[in-house]
Amino acid sequence: MTDKEVFGDRRRALEDEYFHRQERELMEKLRQRGLEEATRRGMSERTGVADEEILRDLQALGYTPETVMLLHLVPLLQMAWAEGSVSDSERDLILEAARARGVEKDSAADRQLAAWLTDRPSEELFEKTLRAIGAILQLRPSEERDASEKDLVTRLAAIASASGGILGFGKVSPQEQEMLARITQAMVRARSGRDS
Repeated sequence: MTDKEVFGDRRRALEDEYFHRQERELMEKLRQRGLEEATRRGMSERTGVADEEILRDLQALGYTPETVMLLHLVPLLQMAWAEGSVSDSERDLILEAARARGVEKDSAADRQLAAWLTDRPSEELFEKTLRAIGAILQLRPSEERDASEKDLVTRLAAIASASGGILGFGKVSPQEQEMLARITQAMVRARSGRDS
């Protein structure tokens, strides 16, 4: 066998290896894309949101079909974190709201909620979640939408007053007042967006 044949065989072997590696990488990318699309479909089915951008944002924030049920609890978390920490009474109210929304103890959603109660979520999570809530509310009939918004404001007010004043009653901090106004304004913007 000549040097030319040896180098030719070696070149073909390297080319084959290169193309097999490229094929494996492409297959892995396709598999990953399929998983991401399945996750977005699952979240869409659970929330009723079809907007791909919102679903991608939620996915990038770490939501899954199993944890997307926490969306409507995130404004409560945002309120609870307004003063820099979550009090026991605020935690109890949020867990009560979670159980009322079907979050089962020791589920993936419950574990995520516990993590958020321990470590403050990012501002990005709060902002993009409020945007998603607005999109979800746009899809509901006006009576249901109004009731959901009223329920949210009521729960936010309860969280805000949970750890203030005497025995936890009667005092809402300036930070909590500001947070209530911010969340309420976000809901008004969402309503303006759907009414225009």
